[in-house]
Amino acid sequence: MRAIFQAMVLACLPIGAVAEGTALQALTTADATRGWEAVGRIDIGESAFCTGALIEPALVLTAAHCLFDQNTGAAFDNSDFTFLAGWRNGRAAAYRGIKRAVVHPEYVYEGRNRIDRVAYDLAFLELDQPIRLPSILPFSTGFDPQQGDQVGIVSYALDRSEAPSLEESCEILGRQPGILVMTCSVDFGSSGAPVFAMIDGEPKIVSVVSAKAEMDGLRVALGTAMQDPLGDLREAYAASESRFMKVKRGFGSDAAQVTGAGGAKFLKP
Repeated sequence: MRAIFQAMVLACLPIGAVAEGTALQALTTADATRGWEAVGRIDIGESAFCTGALIEPALVLTAAHCLFDQNTGAAFDNSDFTFLAGWRNGRAAAYRGIKRAVVHPEYVYEGRNRIDRVAYDLAFLELDQPIRLPSILPFSTGFDPQQGDQVGIVSYALDRSEAPSLEESCEILGRQPGILVMTCSVDFGSSGAPVFAMIDGEPKIVSVVSAKAEMDGLRVALGTAMQDPLGDLREAYAASESRFMKVKRGFGSDAAQVTGAGGAKFLKP
């Protein structure tokens, strides 16, 4: 595979930025969005956002670098995040705060251009309340795609902050250790966007967008080859949950006190 010679991790997008549009399918209507409502915008403070997707009623999968201030390297506070499920034209299908964030145990934020971090660029955001609505069904995850496979992506980004867009068919150009190289169109704000493959007629998340890059002059997207890293992240999340519950017991209860797509498809050419 050709070497990647220029790449940049997709930082959280400043809200209100404007850029040239793309040929993606904008999901601006209720009919177009149906089945994709579990993809949402993750607002960070009042000035930035990433993309994420529900994989459980109270669990959002996104990119780890979204959890860090790109200027200081410090982790954002949980109170800085809001998950806007199905955000479209100024309204969300559900609004949730975040009570806990867990990054992959091998991920260390060391700046925006550390391509070696892409292989571990995964994180969970645990919602302050589960989303249990018939119209917002969490996505399942699938196996890593291979070179030549077709995938799709639903994301918010620089020129599509008010509604998600669907790119129904982009290609896996190749793999580097822990990294998928794809032809998908991504930009700032697409960080954490779910990459889907159709498996047994169902869209399943097979990667998470981490960076944009150039490869021999071709603009490409980089995603985490997440099958094994996702298992490690789940273990870290379970361990974090155990510690969290022990802390909660200290508030005078004998019991742990933890606050508590279908129909989606890619269009045929």
